[in-house]
Amino acid sequence: MKIKKTYSFAFWTSIFITLFITVSLYFSAYFYLNITLKTTFFLLFTGVIFVFTFFITQYRLEKFIYKRIKKIYDSVSVLDPSDFHKTAITSDIDALSREVQKFAEIKQKQITNLNMRESYRREFLGNVSHELKTPLFTVQGYLLTLADGAMNDKRIGKKYLKRANKGVERLIAIVKDLDLISKLESADLTLYKQPFNILELVQGVFDLLEMKAKKRGISLHFNKHYIYPIMVIGDVEKIEQVVTNLIVNSIKYGKKDGTTMVSFDKTDTKVLVKVIDNGEGIKKEYQARLFERFYRVDQSRSRDQGGSGLGLSIVKHIIEAHNEQIFVKSEFGKGSEFSFTLEKLKEI
Repeated sequence: MKIKKTYSFAFWTSIFITLFITVSLYFSAYFYLNITLKTTFFLLFTGVIFVFTFFITQYRLEKFIYKRIKKIYDSVSVLDPSDFHKTAITSDIDALSREVQKFAEIKQKQITNLNMRESYRREFLGNVSHELKTPLFTVQGYLLTLADGAMNDKRIGKKYLKRANKGVERLIAIVKDLDLISKLESADLTLYKQPFNILELVQGVFDLLEMKAKKRGISLHFNKHYIYPIMVIGDVEKIEQVVTNLIVNSIKYGKKDGTTMVSFDKTDTKVLVKVIDNGEGIKKEYQARLFERFYRVDQSRSRDQGGSGLGLSIVKHIIEAHNEQIFVKSEFGKGSEFSFTLEKLKEI
């Protein structure tokens, strides 16, 4: 960094010192020595005193003040040079104070963010270990039981192998979902956008999940009968995963013998897809964290329902990868509404 030299301090210091010396000299010569100084001499003397005082003051200022200020800048800028504006160092104490205050505020925000990330990292690792540990121990338990002799009983052996396989499938699901989220976060996932009929896609998901919904007595339907297709642009496979995850959640946490309804709101450029259920709803204090990985409102009940705990996080990442938005509205005891936008196909 280069020092931005400011001369105001040296200038006013020289003015005050010169005034004091010249006035003192004039009165001393006039009253004590009875000498009247010539105007030319007096002005020349005043000028010399001013110039000498100015340069001496400026030199000392640069030597003892500027260098120390530069050391302060150098010390703090080592931490993160981008935090400081790329301007020359100034001896203006107010400007320096503002710059250091700004630096302190930026660093405080960075510390707060780092603490939040560290807390999130610990919670995430704890959740990952828990999610993996449960099916691993389950599989291990069944396999050890089989190895201890249960294999000799064909009925028990077959049952335990099925249960072990179920645990392995859950592990595979968690790993696949983590891999997908990793790709989405690192922008390593290629989206194959194309026009498609969102009505047809949702109906396909309804058909796929019909049996699962019937087990809980939940009916899947649209809010009205749509005559014409609703054409949108996006990655069909990924949007199908979004719709599937949202409807599966509505079935899991919906009210028994309740409903899951899908509706569409259209604007000139967007289509808003809504998945609405009349289930138990979500308390307001939990809604901000719904899309975090492995976050569950009800830990015990959620794990009993199965799944990887990554569904809503995947939904959020897929929608954001499409440069779209996802929303949640919920009232505890009355139900939830998850909605997301998609680009509408322009009509020719």
